[in-house]
Amino acid sequence: MKIAFSGKGGVGKSTLAALLALAFLEDGYKVLAIDADPSPHLARLLEVEGEITPLAELTELLAERAEKAGPYYTLNPKIEDLPEKFAVTKDNLRLMVLGAIRTAGGGCACPEQTVLRRLLTYLLLTSKEVVIVDMEAGVEHFGRATLTPIDLLIVITQPFRGSVETAKQILKLADELKVKKVFVVGNRIANAQQEASLKREFEDKYLFSLSIDEELEAREILSKGLWDYKGKAYQEVKNLKKRLEEIISATA
Repeated sequence: MKIAFSGKGGVGKSTLAALLALAFLEDGYKVLAIDADPSPHLARLLEVEGEITPLAELTELLAERAEKAGPYYTLNPKIEDLPEKFAVTKDNLRLMVLGAIRTAGGGCACPEQTVLRRLLTYLLLTSKEVVIVDMEAGVEHFGRATLTPIDLLIVITQPFRGSVETAKQILKLADELKVKKVFVVGNRIANAQQEASLKREFEDKYLFSLSIDEELEAREILSKGLWDYKGKAYQEVKNLKKRLEEIISATA
């Protein structure tokens, strides 16, 4: 079971990815959490101890694996040994922090990003655990080959115009890449009116609503992790987990 989260920055996708990982762990699953966001947060949210350097910051290693020489580099870099070297574990959780590479101008550093992209695809294809991926906003950086092994792409939005428009853009990109199993989840929904508005915006793509949880927001302000959190948002995510399992089971 492989589930990826995307959405505009700040909508809560990392928090929800962490909560879903914890829900699977509670049910006895082994989980591989992959943080592919340029600003990684899963290690903190899942309270994985120790200093974890995103692979994206190991520029010499990535350049070596890309066999980078001037403008030339390999499209088939060696990455099979990287999970064993860089994954960290906590109980039944395995965490890979990939990060993402961006130049000062916001573009992609292609050779190094090719290594990360191929590693992500490799993890998705070979992992036997439940896989939860926290992606960056949008899906254009990953491409069809990376998204193919994903069972479900979940786009997180809040009931505000900026995040709604970003969610629509992600849906459009996913459609262009012919990714069919894509759904929208509303986060921090305050009332029925906000939920109804999102349902109108996304129609049959709208899957689930998560309400505001003051306890969860207080933990975030205090930079507290979620390992022992069992509050309202977690209970709602457990219900979301059931929905996702039903969808994956029905399409298997």
